[in-house]
Amino acid sequence: MSSNHKQRCFWCEGDPLYEKYHDEEWGSPCFDDKKLFEMLILESFQAGLSWRTILMKRENFRKAFHNFNAQKISSYGSGDIKRLMNDKGIVRNRLKILATINNAKRFLEIQKEFGSFAKYIWQICPEKSPRRRSLKDLPATTPESDALAKDLKEKGFKFMGSTVCYAHMQATGMVNDHMKGCFKF
Repeated sequence: MSSNHKQRCFWCEGDPLYEKYHDEEWGSPCFDDKKLFEMLILESFQAGLSWRTILMKRENFRKAFHNFNAQKISSYGSGDIKRLMNDKGIVRNRLKILATINNAKRFLEIQKEFGSFAKYIWQICPEKSPRRRSLKDLPATTPESDALAKDLKEKGFKFMGSTVCYAHMQATGMVNDHMKGCFKF
């Protein structure tokens, strides 16, 4: 248990960066489009990497991607791609950078169609999250994340597989995967 004596999900215990993220963000319902977009982009960059790597680079990502302003990102051109590929503070993966620009455009289209991205994404939310008691109860994907990934792909999103979508659902509180014993359970 950490120094402030809160019992948390085991995955974050003893790591101040993870504990702060867990306590202040992870699993808390989010309806703010800007934050939903940020988490969607960060989750796509995390694919194949540790979440800790992304959290450590988060402020750099915010600076590099204009504080996750979808409007600005959607207009990025070759100069921006070159700038991002040379930015040692972020994950320099050309395909993920190109996907981010594409996904910003798709995000704006969804906002226009639904009035907000939150209205769109929360309609996919399961009615009730099963209560997770241990790591073995935690899935990598669910039927809802499969459906979200499929729909996002049909809408033209890139790097949005079911695992990325489920991680996004966890992070933004669409599902509550806090473990039994955690103060947020």
